[in-house]
Amino acid sequence: MAQSPQEPLSSEIERSLTDVERSLVALKQRYTQVQNDLQRQATLQQRQKELSKTKNAEFQTELKRVKAELEEIEVNLESQLFSWGSLKEPFWQAVRFGGLGILIGWMLRSCVG
Repeated sequence: MAQSPQEPLSSEIERSLTDVERSLVALKQRYTQVQNDLQRQATLQQRQKELSKTKNAEFQTELKRVKAELEEIEVNLESQLFSWGSLKEPFWQAVRFGGLGILIGWMLRSCVG
């Protein structure tokens, strides 16, 4: 049985669509997490302002906990904005086309000089 030229193209398109769907789901999850973290950060910042006005030792302990949680949220927000997965494709494209540009430049220079 011979495969028609349409079959490999069809399976490639299906694979690409599956990859796009997976990426979309991951992006939606990340967006939801960022929105939740930003909302939690705003709430904690408000609580921090309230607690910083009081001098009670119990409130100072809670203030320290709130500050620690705010720092953790900031780290989560910063660390997940850029990941190797999001930079992998542009990096390899830059390497590929940069290398191709250098190769073409050397060829042109050798032809001219």
